[in-house]
Amino acid sequence: MSVLAAARDLLPGRDDYDFRPPVLRADLLAGVTVGVVALPLALAFGVSSGAGPAAGLVTAVVAGIVAAVFGGSPVQVSGPTGAMAVVLAPIVAAHGASSVALVAVLGGLVVLVAGTARLGRLVGYLPWPVVEGFTLGIACIIFLQQVPSAVGTTAPAGENPLLAAGKAVAHAVTGDGAAVWTTTTVALVAVLMLALPKLHRGIPASLIAVAVATVAAEILHAPVPRIGGLPSALTPALPSFTPGAVRDLAGAVVAVAALAAIESLLSARVAATMTRGGPPVGPTRPDRELVGQGLASIASGLFGGMPATGAIARTAVNVRSGARTRFSAITHALVILAVIYAATGLVSRIPLAALAGVLMVTSLRMVPRAAISEVVRASRSSAVTFGATALVTIAADLILAVEIGLLVAAFFALRHLAGAAQARREPLPGPATASDEHIAVFRFEGAMFWGASERVLTELSGTADGVDVVVLRLSGLHILDATGARALGETIEELEARGVTVLVKGIRQHHRHLLTATGALGKLRHGDHLFTSFEEAVTHARSHVRAPRDPVPGK
Repeated sequence: MSVLAAARDLLPGRDDYDFRPPVLRADLLAGVTVGVVALPLALAFGVSSGAGPAAGLVTAVVAGIVAAVFGGSPVQVSGPTGAMAVVLAPIVAAHGASSVALVAVLGGLVVLVAGTARLGRLVGYLPWPVVEGFTLGIACIIFLQQVPSAVGTTAPAGENPLLAAGKAVAHAVTGDGAAVWTTTTVALVAVLMLALPKLHRGIPASLIAVAVATVAAEILHAPVPRIGGLPSALTPALPSFTPGAVRDLAGAVVAVAALAAIESLLSARVAATMTRGGPPVGPTRPDRELVGQGLASIASGLFGGMPATGAIARTAVNVRSGARTRFSAITHALVILAVIYAATGLVSRIPLAALAGVLMVTSLRMVPRAAISEVVRASRSSAVTFGATALVTIAADLILAVEIGLLVAAFFALRHLAGAAQARREPLPGPATASDEHIAVFRFEGAMFWGASERVLTELSGTADGVDVVVLRLSGLHILDATGARALGETIEELEARGVTVLVKGIRQHHRHLLTATGALGKLRHGDHLFTSFEEAVTHARSHVRAPRDPVPGK
């Protein structure tokens, strides 16, 4: 692929859109539907992150449009998400809300570079149990973060969500009953969000629930905290940029960029799966998706917003609502923009407890119940990987959770790979001869690498006692690393030193250089002890037994 073609593959094109009336109507309807669903979530995730509701709205609009135009998925909806809010909360606690915009710009640059470097395919290497454990952990954290607001208290900035939730509940139980209003508001929102979809799936339950809770709070003059002032327009605001600030936020930037890339690519992959069997919506390009998400976070930060990612829940609503092109995601952002310009006064009166209720129900819906059952039943290794990822996500850190999950999955994969490696002794072909008892044939299978070579070759060496010739069949050896090649050479040297002639058959072409470089083939007694035909190797082995044996080297 030429440089020009590669660059074109990462940029928007005319074929991104289809303005035929039926497709346009479907996109407009889907966009309005997602916009209605996304509005309370944008407010809630902004509050949950510590950046504020205005940051959530700005991110939904600016990042939503930029990611839709430049992203690689035709139906992906981007904006503030629960996972990103979880990552941002400790950053805000440590560096203040003003740091969020700078983190968004710098994190976006990292994601943009990853996209131009064609790293989008790497998400395919994430094991399924790690993805599901990460999703469960995020859902639990989102729920736990809302518990203090639900019971009318405030959690200390940066405190572990599990500890903060426990302290909040204990305080509410022993308190003076001031939490009745907030708890009632949360319960009202939760009941409406759970009940309304049963009447009709198309009802925007979260928006109606928040509206009802707000009206009730106004009529009853409920003493509950409100969202407060919101921007009535979008204005660019370059974040404060100093070398010291960049240095202090370096770790946070890497965490934000990693999460943005992983969550966006996973969401795009889920969207591609959901569109199969339906009307054609165009291919998903993971590298372009990273470019789009990087630009979206940069643009969001320049307007005072948060880092953006692809939003799985909103993307799913978009697909189910009939979206066909990225125009639906643009429409969703324009719907929220209309609210910013026309209804900020009404939105400012929304109780924070209502948003807590929205997030609590949303987190419960995020729990992959069917997937949890499947991953736990699949195998013990998948269950342990899933559990470790989820626990570390809740107890420590999201990026650390992915790293731990990958390490656990890699450990089990390597253990399985090492266990499958073997050098199996097999009988000689054709009619038996008197010399056959002095010949041992070993067929190598699986992988000869640092985790298996010592065990396999020790077993082989012990089994080769009392024979004159050993034939090593290497054609079934799929994986060979430097450790395995060196150990194989040492085994050949040991057998030859014991007076056993070693013949090697079926070296794969891509293993020959490694065996030569490590000196393994140089341990053979003669250069003609390499064979491509098993029958020729056996014939040569039988001739060695019938003929006088060569003297042992060094004796």
